[in-house]
Amino acid sequence: MDTKSLIGVFATVFLAELGDKTQLATLLFAAKNPQAKGLVFIAAAAALVVAAGLGVLVGGFIAQNVNTSLLTRVVGVGFILIGAWTLWRG
Repeated sequence: MDTKSLIGVFATVFLAELGDKTQLATLLFAAKNPQAKGLVFIAAAAALVVAAGLGVLVGGFIAQNVNTSLLTRVVGVGFILIGAWTLWRG
């Protein structure tokens, strides 16, 4: 993987995680346990690493069995539908 791809993956995941329910839950755990902020960070970071690992494993499996161009389109449409639903509900 080249540096440009690495930066793209980092930026995409970082921006997707900002302000989502995972970050808000972590914020609440840290607020409720200010003396254990380090443990909250370690637990949240470990959970995100495991979730990302599952994504990579499943993505690798899917890439071997599904046309990645089709998968990209399906995921793109899914994101658009989720965004439209979010706007409609708001």
